[in-house]
Amino acid sequence: MPLPKPLLLQRAYLLLIAVLVFAGCWVAPIDAPARAQVNDGLKRALTTFAAARALGAVVSVAQGTQVDATPGGVGVSFAPGQALKPLNELIEQFAAVMLAASVSFGIQLVLLNIGAHHLMSYLVCAVALAWIAWRWRRGSSPRWLQSALIGLLLVRFAVPLAAVANEALYRTFMASDYQAALSGIEQSPAAVVDATKEAPAAQEGWRDRIERWLPKLPDLKATYEQILKSASDWAERIVKLIALFVLQTVVLPLAFLFAAWRGGGAARRAPARPPAGSRGRLRLLRIESGPTAPRGRSRTSGPHSRSSGRYRPSSHRRTRP
Repeated sequence: MPLPKPLLLQRAYLLLIAVLVFAGCWVAPIDAPARAQVNDGLKRALTTFAAARALGAVVSVAQGTQVDATPGGVGVSFAPGQALKPLNELIEQFAAVMLAASVSFGIQLVLLNIGAHHLMSYLVCAVALAWIAWRWRRGSSPRWLQSALIGLLLVRFAVPLAAVANEALYRTFMASDYQAALSGIEQSPAAVVDATKEAPAAQEGWRDRIERWLPKLPDLKATYEQILKSASDWAERIVKLIALFVLQTVVLPLAFLFAAWRGGGAARRAPARPPAGSRGRLRLLRIESGPTAPRGRSRTSGPHSRSSGRYRPSSHRRTRP
């Protein structure tokens, strides 16, 4: 007797799941390319962190530039580099974000190593076989077994798939913006050093300082104004890099994991197939039993029965003497 079509489709679906799980665990695992792409992201984050720290160090030196001309304790003292304080604070926050991005890539590497372990692959295959055998014989599986299978599949495949998809999105949409912003950040320290390279020597006397710095005060003011003007471009590049790494290390991985979890939950809540032959037996029972009588007052034959809305009294009525 041929199997019904719904049963054939379900068994084909179970066989497809078995092939995909075994192929993903043993035949063509995606752990190696995922690990390579996460390593590339970690290198980018560390390179950007180093560039941020270098720029922060140079801006801190320029911020600490101070001109003192105080003969006898009375004179002039001013610090033009304090105008760079907001930029220095932004660079420090940028470096902290890059350090957090590096830590995020490191966590992804640890999770990849856990999921790629051979014991995890054995465990996933064993639970998948139990789930397939249960559904093959009974048409449905216990909720605890479905939850265990979904959790193991997430541990084994979610992080590698998220890493591969994340890197693909980066190379397609974000690589050019990253290279342009990073090149601007790496060239910024040289511009700050060139602008502040004539700092006063500590061995100079107050008269020598005045004679050397007094003619250059207008140029010094223009120099720091130029640095502040360039700082607007630096801030734009810094914000772009922060947005790029937050998107790549926080938003996209969480979005991929959430989508995988929701997909597993939808598969777990799928209605189970009724046992084979149950629908035919139920239809046969309905045919054999026939239509059911409507509820209400039963119709009885006799002299006191009501029909056509009239009451017909009995002809054998007792008479009073």
